[in-house]
Amino acid sequence: MASPLDGGGVAVLPNSVNKVDSSSVLNGGLKCSKPESPILIFLFFHKAIRNELDALHRLAVAFATGNRSDIKPLSGRYHFLSSMYRHHCNAEDEVIFPALDIRVKNVAQTYSLEHKGESNLFDHLFELLNSSINNVESFPKELASCTGALQTSVSQHMAKEEEQVFPLLIEKFSLEEQASLVWQFLCSIPVNMMAEFLPWLSASISPDESQDLRNCLIKIVPEEKLLQKVVFTWMEGRSSINTVETCADHSQVQCSSRALTHQLEKVNCACESTTTGKRKHSGSMIDVSDTTGTHPIDEILLWHSAIKKELSEIAVETRKIQHSEDFTNLSAFNERFQFIAEVCIFHSIAEDKVIFPAVDGEFSFFQEHAEEESQFNDFRRLIESIQSEGASSNSDVEFYSKLCIHADHIMETIQRHFHNEEVQVLPLARKHFSFRRQCELLYQSLCMMPLKLIERVLPWLVGSLTEDEAKTFQRNMQLAAPATDSALVTLFCGWACKARNEGLCLSSSASGCCPAQRLSDIEENIVRPSCACASALSNRHCSVLAESGGNKRSVKRNILESHKNEDLPETSETENIQKQCCSARSCCVPGLGVSSNNLGLSSLSTAKSLRSLSFCSSAPSLNSSLFIWETESSSCNVGSTQRPIDTIFKFHKAIRKDLEYLDVESGKLSDGDETILRQFNGRFRLLWGLYRAHSNAEDDIVFPALESKEALHNVSHSYMLDHKQEEQLFEDISCVLSEFSVLHEALQMTHMSDNLSESNFGTSDANTSDDIKKYNELATKLQGMCKSIRVTLDQHLFREECELWPLFGRHFTVEEQDKIVGRIIGTTGAEVLQSMLPWVTSALTQDEQNKMMDIWKQATKNTMFNEWLSECWKESRVSTAQTETSDHSTSRRGAEYQESLDHNDQMFKPGWKDIFRMNQNELESEIRKVYRDSTLDPRRKAYLVQNLLTSRWIAAQQKSPKALSEGSSNSVEIEGLSPSFQDPEEHVFGCEHYKRNCKLRAACCGKLFTCRFCHDNVSDHSMDRKATSEIMCMRCLNIQPIGPICMTPSCNGFSMAKYYCNICKFFDDERNVYHCPFCNLCRVGRGLGIDYFHCMKCNCCLGIKSASHKCLEKGLEMNCPICCDDLFTSSATVRALPCGHYMHSACFQAYTCNHYTCPICSKSLGDMAVYFGMLDALLAAEELPEEYKDRCQDILCHDCNRKGTSRFHWLYHKCGFCGSYNTRVIKCETSNSSCS
Repeated sequence: MASPLDGGGVAVLPNSVNKVDSSSVLNGGLKCSKPESPILIFLFFHKAIRNELDALHRLAVAFATGNRSDIKPLSGRYHFLSSMYRHHCNAEDEVIFPALDIRVKNVAQTYSLEHKGESNLFDHLFELLNSSINNVESFPKELASCTGALQTSVSQHMAKEEEQVFPLLIEKFSLEEQASLVWQFLCSIPVNMMAEFLPWLSASISPDESQDLRNCLIKIVPEEKLLQKVVFTWMEGRSSINTVETCADHSQVQCSSRALTHQLEKVNCACESTTTGKRKHSGSMIDVSDTTGTHPIDEILLWHSAIKKELSEIAVETRKIQHSEDFTNLSAFNERFQFIAEVCIFHSIAEDKVIFPAVDGEFSFFQEHAEEESQFNDFRRLIESIQSEGASSNSDVEFYSKLCIHADHIMETIQRHFHNEEVQVLPLARKHFSFRRQCELLYQSLCMMPLKLIERVLPWLVGSLTEDEAKTFQRNMQLAAPATDSALVTLFCGWACKARNEGLCLSSSASGCCPAQRLSDIEENIVRPSCACASALSNRHCSVLAESGGNKRSVKRNILESHKNEDLPETSETENIQKQCCSARSCCVPGLGVSSNNLGLSSLSTAKSLRSLSFCSSAPSLNSSLFIWETESSSCNVGSTQRPIDTIFKFHKAIRKDLEYLDVESGKLSDGDETILRQFNGRFRLLWGLYRAHSNAEDDIVFPALESKEALHNVSHSYMLDHKQEEQLFEDISCVLSEFSVLHEALQMTHMSDNLSESNFGTSDANTSDDIKKYNELATKLQGMCKSIRVTLDQHLFREECELWPLFGRHFTVEEQDKIVGRIIGTTGAEVLQSMLPWVTSALTQDEQNKMMDIWKQATKNTMFNEWLSECWKESRVSTAQTETSDHSTSRRGAEYQESLDHNDQMFKPGWKDIFRMNQNELESEIRKVYRDSTLDPRRKAYLVQNLLTSRWIAAQQKSPKALSEGSSNSVEIEGLSPSFQDPEEHVFGCEHYKRNCKLRAACCGKLFTCRFCHDNVSDHSMDRKATSEIMCMRCLNIQPIGPICMTPSCNGFSMAKYYCNICKFFDDERNVYHCPFCNLCRVGRGLGIDYFHCMKCNCCLGIKSASHKCLEKGLEMNCPICCDDLFTSSATVRALPCGHYMHSACFQAYTCNHYTCPICSKSLGDMAVYFGMLDALLAAEELPEEYKDRCQDILCHDCNRKGTSRFHWLYHKCGFCGSYNTRVIKCETSNSSCS
């Protein structure tokens, strides 16, 4: 047994930010944890989602355990939650994550990948719901399992966001920036979903939390009263919009928000003919009877016309850029294209979700919509390729040629698609829908867009219409909007008015009152009971408010504050303003303020991805600048090039295989089969242990290697959080599985495990029935947990392969990858490797197995890994052979004996025993044959003759195999057949070297010794301990095959030692010992990956803290330079020298008493600064004779390996480069006054 090396040094991961504890924040209110942080509003979103998931999971489990009910209400809740969560995720991808990625790199991309995985879970769940009729038996349990998996995945994702993302947002963004981010988040969710999302959110949390939510929204929503009216109308919900609640016992903020809502409902405009004030665009102002013969649904033609016009202009501009070769305005061109692409996709979503289902549901333009999105993606990729190549690239002409072709192709596809819709769909809509219903469909279609897109779309659309068409468009929109959307439709109309070149309001003639009037009503309502048609704002203030959303939040809020401080205008001035408004009403509704770049957010021109969402309940995210890799077709495909790091990811295939096994077999546990339960338990424990080893290797080696690259900081933190969560999942399953196993044994003891179903125990007592019910519940719970861990780990592995795996090819050389793989393997113990290798290879193809083993052998080329591997396989074959039946063994031995006989008949190979049968004449004859052989080299002839002449003496030294066999049969004649003691007084078995309860029978001489050192001390030959096949138990003194326990029945399984190695045939009963598969030796220590690791280059075991040591290839495969003992197999402690050489620690202590240089390379053994300083002082005080003062000597420094000159001295010569005195003279002294 050998000792590994000690040392220091450890890799440290960057410190993580403080976790946001959602429970403490929500339970205590936001006041308890930075209530001023708007980002914490997301904790309310998370809590509502968690509550809904928990409720759905309980309902699904109840449905699976017998409480069967109609599935339609449950299905409806699934669809609602899916819609809410997907829009929540899309808004994060579009707003929150790009902003975070600008301030903190390599964090957000992982969470967007998780969003995609969760979206796939919802899709799978809906597929299951759709198949419920076809597969009634397995549907309930599968539904419960899938719901549990969804709950686990989403909950873990939100917990990670709270631990990593939210603290970073709070740390890196000011309060104003946080409020702006959340406002952009809300404006990125489609309007129709916001009207459902906020009421659902408010109802899903407690009243106190709902009040805190209101406080947050007051700070987040810009202070423009119209915008606050829109948001708080959504917050109240349509069913309670007219309800006036008292302000008693509520905070000041709540009073102001509810008073605002109540006052807005009572605002009357002086221009209105009606005094009800219920609806600013009252139906009395729009006579539907006057619209006979018109069809509002034809407004779709206006959308088609505007889109085709925009695309046509883009195609023309593409050709102009191609001909002029002017690439300076490419960003503006890209922005224009991204805008029209977003409009087209949302237009498709509105058709799929609103128009087509309303007609009769038979129409579907899925293929057309998918083709359009694909072409938009291709067009975008070409633009990005041109931008990445640069204007000076020779390929620009080719790029723009392709761009023109794609533009024409998109135009043709859109025209064909629009023509089919106009011919097939619009006639049916005109025929079957009333005027009002057509208006409602168009309004609902518009509300499929988010606010921030509508703010851009309405001016763009209305700007392409005639004045009459624009007025009709707004009139129809006002007619279709419900009463609760009064503020919203006012906002829409105001944005539409901005498109007119004259800046005139289109709404005055359409509804009798303009949006400017309503805005002034809202803003001035608190200070006076009624308002003028135009506000008291000056022209300067109106022009500022009329600007687009490019205004910064701070500017808008300062404007509102300035209005409060201004004096109210005189009555005559107000009358003049009223007249001006009635004659030329200019629109001044507020913008959203979400297009500013004060956060560094990239505009639409830098959007990187279009996601196909036409048939999902989610909106496209065009503003995300994170995901450049989405445009790469091979983002998750690392290619066919074999790299060392690939071996790590080969483990994923084996993990997935076992996860599938657990998922499938967990559904059979309720049958009560003992064999299935035992196999399931063993397979689960194996997977848990190997996955833990895999995760630890990533956390300790792979992730720090990634983080060491400057461009990859923070890329792995999310995956480390995954490992913690997954470890908890394994522990939870282990607890439930243990409880399940105990209950199974209890039922088995009562002889009721044949068929564990309640139908078979109708006559059983109440206790047994309860046990059976609990048994089935635990089985259902286990099945759900196994489904959850399969889904969670599968997504985790997929994200690693998509995000991390390609990074190694881009940022690490093959040598660096080899080092990482070697470090991982070097921290894996022999026992783990013996279990891991068959487990991994069983999941791989033969070609994959060969490639993986080639990588392993390359990484371990300097070690004894191949030798260990061969011995392991041989041991495995021996174990397999021992388990076969005796009959088969007998017949096989007979066949081997016959084969041996046949083989011996063909060839005769004399051995040592034949020497005794040769007489002197025969021996001399053989010598003469050698002499006469002309093909032999003279030196070879001399060698053979010498051996033949001494053969009788050599043979005499060998024990006859027959004699040894005869000696074995008589145990009395065996030398050493008695116990030995390490401590005779305490009767502790062993020897001076080891504590153990057995003796080894040496294969070389057949004698019994406690250890190989005891044998070598009294013998003239060394003992090969690996050849040992028999031991003697010191308790019963019986000789038996080697093994960890005594085979004698009277010893009752007496242990030979606490530690036994079947490769080294080593026993130890007092120390921590492990077998290193790369040294192929047993060494003192707790094990690889615990306190030691094996360096593949040095081929030695080093302390876990010595990761940054200086490597010397096979440095330990040498003798100690002091005592000349073999260092590799030595049991004494070995010390690594700074130069990379090694010697025994005891030898080092003795050697450094008189020397300070390495005996091999002569470099200094440590920091000699103090010693060299003393020599400097000594030489400074010493004065040389006159004849030596001007003499110099050429020297070679052993420390820096540089040649130089030094002043003459009899003993000490200082290096002029490094200041070391570890030098030697290489040339005799010369006279030189310039020497230093």
